[in-house]
Amino acid sequence: MTRVGILGANGRMGQVLTRLVTEASDLTLAAAVVREGSELQDRGGELPVLTDARAAARQSDVLIDFTLPAGLSAHLDAAVDTDTPIVIGSTGLDAAGLAAVDAAALRIPLVYAANYSSGVTLLRRLAALTAAALDEDFDVEILEAHHRNKQDAPSGTALALGESVATGRGVSLAEQAVYTREGITGARERGSIGFQTLRGGDIVGEHTVLFAGDGERVELTHRASSRETFARGALRAGRWLIGQAPGRYDMEDVLGLKD
Repeated sequence: MTRVGILGANGRMGQVLTRLVTEASDLTLAAAVVREGSELQDRGGELPVLTDARAAARQSDVLIDFTLPAGLSAHLDAAVDTDTPIVIGSTGLDAAGLAAVDAAALRIPLVYAANYSSGVTLLRRLAALTAAALDEDFDVEILEAHHRNKQDAPSGTALALGESVATGRGVSLAEQAVYTREGITGARERGSIGFQTLRGGDIVGEHTVLFAGDGERVELTHRASSRETFARGALRAGRWLIGQAPGRYDMEDVLGLKD
């Protein structure tokens, strides 16, 4: 049995992950980590609840972290100090957060992905292939929609799709991205990669990469209807990660799509 520690077990994704681990025949919940005073703590002996990430790491074969970026550095330290692989689902990381991920990957194996859906992983590959096949006569827009409580915009998945498009075209996303339009913007700049963000209701996650040419357009779309999609992908990553060499991996590695 693989022992799994869930960091942020009282969050939206944490609760789904905790349930799926307890239902799996090959996994056991080693630790459900929450903040001091959280509601999950008050459940008594139903779950192995802890408030210390390092203690959870010591009794887990793999950690899964879908907490906000503010706590990631401490969680990475706990994973490195205990030599525990970790799956990172935090989005909206800044440069310091990404640097911490890269530093940890020198010591332990970890998976860091903007999205743990197998379908989105394939969408990224298709977006890169389509961008490489279609020239800049096709304008690119990336549309994403999420629930009203999502903290970051554009979503990490939308940015990852933008990187895929930029890679396919052999350009820099930082130089080509357009995140906002307001007022008299003038004609669209050739080769730009636009982003549109929608927030509302309980939308789990929707992403479309639109290639719009003269007289035709190509739309690549993924819609998630349940957070279980991402949780099952994260657990798949956790199973795969055990036994891997130290390094930073993503879902293409997990799915065997890397050349």
